[in-house]
Amino acid sequence: EQFQDYHNNEKLRFFIGDVRDKNRLYRAMNGVDIVIHAAALKQVPTCEYNPIEAVKTNIDGAANVIDAAIDNNVEKVMALSTDKAVHPVNLYGATKLVAEKLFIQGNTYSGGRKTKFSCVRYGNVMASRGSVIPIFQEQRKNGTVTITDKNMTRFWITQEQAVRFIIDCIEKMKGGEIFVPKIPSMKIIDLAQAIAPQSKIKITGIRPGEKIKEVLLTGEEARHAKEFDKYFVVEPEYAFWSKSNFKDGKLLPSDFSYSSGDNNQWITKKELIKMLEEL
Repeated sequence: EQFQDYHNNEKLRFFIGDVRDKNRLYRAMNGVDIVIHAAALKQVPTCEYNPIEAVKTNIDGAANVIDAAIDNNVEKVMALSTDKAVHPVNLYGATKLVAEKLFIQGNTYSGGRKTKFSCVRYGNVMASRGSVIPIFQEQRKNGTVTITDKNMTRFWITQEQAVRFIIDCIEKMKGGEIFVPKIPSMKIIDLAQAIAPQSKIKITGIRPGEKIKEVLLTGEEARHAKEFDKYFVVEPEYAFWSKSNFKDGKLLPSDFSYSSGDNNQWITKKELIKMLEEL
């Protein structure tokens, strides 16, 4: 569909390929200034039961992107990460944690080349592929919606907000930092009731690799992080990083953490209903 809509745009090229295919990445990045790395196997249960495939895409694929970007003299690479990379309890989160480390260290691995690597780390993207929303909408037809735990919370960001934040971070990036947006939390049970108010809620129990709440910023990271009005910046603890970067940011308490269960921003059930109507 995208090819049909934009095939006459001289600024766009469409490639069939895979991040596992380094040769294809080299071709795709030829003449490119900025790369946004969004490719991943991201479904927690899928990664749990297909661990080798998750490693091939999320870790080996990330390494391929780094090599291709450096050798093609790409100026900036922004990798998209997830709250599941923080204190990971599932394979998906573990692979994204490794990917974060690879991209941060890409700034030294590049060996003095001009390519800079940074990461954006955020929570669930509303209505993205694999979102729970279409699952609840389908279950609504049968009169029963299943959730794994009534206390489960998640960070929530719209697609438009995510895209705007990524673009803003690309403009600000120095290379080596992780950007974390300040975004609201919501309760999964509120989302289920907003989608299917007439349906019964069935509690099924937590699946392998799930958490009750997610964390976007840990106390350990807070020691070397800065706070701004709408986001945090986790600075790397490596020699290549200049302490003058983001000097206008506010220092965080050493015991600070940013959790979906202890957030100061919450989306109410009424707000969820309105957001769903606008999809």
